[in-house]
Amino acid sequence: MKILVVGYGSIGKRHVKNLSSLNQTQVSVCSKNKETWKLEKKGIKTFTTIEQALKEKHDVAIICNETSLHIKTAIKLADNGYHIFLEKPISNSLKNIPALIKIIKRKKLITMVGCNMRFHHGIKLMKSLIDKNEIGRILSVTVENGSFMPDWHPWEDYQISYASQKKLGGGVVLTQIHEIDYLYWFFGKVDDIYSFTEKLTDLQIDVEDYSGSLLKFKNKIIAELHLDYFQKPSVRSCKIIGTKGQITWNWENNHVQIFKNKDKKWVTKNIEKKFDRNKMFVDELQYFLKCVKKRKIPMNSIIDGLEPQKIALAIKKSSKCGKKIRMK
Repeated sequence: MKILVVGYGSIGKRHVKNLSSLNQTQVSVCSKNKETWKLEKKGIKTFTTIEQALKEKHDVAIICNETSLHIKTAIKLADNGYHIFLEKPISNSLKNIPALIKIIKRKKLITMVGCNMRFHHGIKLMKSLIDKNEIGRILSVTVENGSFMPDWHPWEDYQISYASQKKLGGGVVLTQIHEIDYLYWFFGKVDDIYSFTEKLTDLQIDVEDYSGSLLKFKNKIIAELHLDYFQKPSVRSCKIIGTKGQITWNWENNHVQIFKNKDKKWVTKNIEKKFDRNKMFVDELQYFLKCVKKRKIPMNSIIDGLEPQKIALAIKKSSKCGKKIRMK
């Protein structure tokens, strides 16, 4: 299988390395990143433009360039018959996404949005417990993801990252869309959204660094969602309350706990003794490539992934207009 990786920032580098670990030997990279010369030394072909890359036909494209360029890039490659793995978020707007979906359907392409948290053992375990109705009817959910953005990539200036620039599609809501994605995966479509999304700190960025939102799902579940770029120490957690108990997950201690009202005690579900963060990224690529090979639609196709995108944009819209947004 011939694979083209578009973009060679931190996530592009990770995907190239992981493809090698999956014994994918026909990998090329399209990027203007000056570091690509290192790839040439390893025998990996590189291109600086999509037009150059298209001259050498590939089967699959893994798109991980700047968010604002995602759809333009995907349309060009999909129109040439490439199956598409598109890093999250899909885009920074809804513009031209219908055109991309039309091509995907017409050419019967296999596509997937790269939301790797769906492959985290803790998230998967919570999904399984919910599906098994372990805590009864779900009533409310509290989700938090906060960390100090300059610490993400301490080897580079945080101000130049896509996450910190409006023109590149940055901002805490779209950058941390993982939480929105897994909430949608757990509970389905959202009816109503009310949000405060603002820049609160002195970070040298031109996008929001905080978002606090209430989401009401079609099944009447209420979720409180907190996202930020400034929290120390970092926090990533989820608490789900049901009529028969509750489930909690915490990134730091890497386990899921379940409390059943009838038993009146917490039970800890250990996930992995040693958490390997990179395994999520390997597993999602392996899953996608298997879907391509079998011509099977993935659980998180671009068509399905459009819903979390709409939720994220509605969160931003609610804050801007100061009103509750009713989803269509």
